[in-house]
Amino acid sequence: MNLIYFPEEPITIFTVPKAFKGHIGIIQENAIKSWKLLSPQPQIILFGNDEGIKEISQKLDVIHVPNIQLNEYGTPLLDGIFRQAHELAKASILSYVNTDIILLNDFLVAVKQLQTTSLDRFIMTGQRTDVNITELLNFDLPNWDTELRHFALKQGALASIVCMDYFVFPKPLYAEIPSFAVGRGHWDHWMVYYARKLGMPVVDATDVVTAIHQNHNYAHLSGGRGVAYVRGDEAKQNAKLAGDVHMANGFVATWKLTPWGLKKSNSLSAIFSFLVDMPRFVKLVKEVNSKPKSNV
Repeated sequence: MNLIYFPEEPITIFTVPKAFKGHIGIIQENAIKSWKLLSPQPQIILFGNDEGIKEISQKLDVIHVPNIQLNEYGTPLLDGIFRQAHELAKASILSYVNTDIILLNDFLVAVKQLQTTSLDRFIMTGQRTDVNITELLNFDLPNWDTELRHFALKQGALASIVCMDYFVFPKPLYAEIPSFAVGRGHWDHWMVYYARKLGMPVVDATDVVTAIHQNHNYAHLSGGRGVAYVRGDEAKQNAKLAGDVHMANGFVATWKLTPWGLKKSNSLSAIFSFLVDMPRFVKLVKEVNSKPKSNV
């Protein structure tokens, strides 16, 4: 049997951290350390000039871009960040990842798997697994990734399909995007909507990628999660920029990546996925509408 060799080009991961203070600082350091241990090691770019970003960039030997555009509330704007990421990326494949997401090597396995399919272009995203982590992890342990995956699957909870914390895509798909505020609602759904509008395959990698979301509070934002995603002025501005994005086109994937390969999604499978997700979605809505809590 003839084996086909596919070159393993490192991807570029970029993110916009919050200040490295307290619990947020701990989980962000965990996340970036996990990305550094992916193989092949990706190019990693941290955007922003909040407290501790420069120091952690030096400590972990990753690229730091301090000069970014902010809105009137001091929140980073994603249009310039995505544009700079495209300019700095050495790779042809980029990935925006929220800085509280730990990635395991199944992430890159999934990317490589997609590159070997008939899809010549794609955007990959997926559900996260919510886990409580309060301390710096020891990544020097030989089986840290296996143990962490088992811990996440046993103790964690799969989040709703409307929560998207990572996107993988080729240059130059998102080199020009609206000036969304990071960490506020609607922009992630626009990413999927835009790809679908262009006829780009949207691939759900939930079945093969363990994206570990380290739970945290929203103490950095007055009004909490509801203000961040729905009720706040920045969320409303993001909604305006997103235009006609809605539930039917803002998160539904057109393909599904499984351990057995790539499967085309249809209307029936989309309805089934939504029904299965309904309890998680209802829980999310309750959390968003609840009063902010001070606990982790």
